[in-house]
Amino acid sequence: MTLAEKIAYIKGLADGMKLDDSKDEVKIIKELIAVLEDVAYEIEEQDEIMGEMQEQLDAVDEDLDELEEFVYECEDDDFDCDCCDDDCDCGCCDDDYFEIECPSCGEVICIDESILDEGAIECPACHENLEFEFDDCDCEEDD
Repeated sequence: MTLAEKIAYIKGLADGMKLDDSKDEVKIIKELIAVLEDVAYEIEEQDEIMGEMQEQLDAVDEDLDELEEFVYECEDDDFDCDCCDDDCDCGCCDDDYFEIECPSCGEVICIDESILDEGAIECPACHENLEFEFDDCDCEEDD
């Protein structure tokens, strides 16, 4: 039995007793029942709001899981594809991504050129700060 149902039962008992409204005790009891009724409706409304919020939180959690999977799970087997055609979505043919092995934990991390330009990244596995330094270009210069 819900709180609202219990309060409705008490209200029905009080109404069925045909209490004399002229007595102060009866007025107090009726007011208490009215307040309890308001509290019960407010609690039910809050329960509905909490249910909606839980659904939204679950949706955000699922989206975050997908995002974490995309960002942090760059496994070697994702890059073992030998297809190298334009229809491939596996990521193996992208020249814009680089595999870096964390020297602390050995985790293989995929990064793009923009992260290299920043000069550092935190390893998602061990949280070690990885810094990237580039020597001057060793390319042959045209004389």
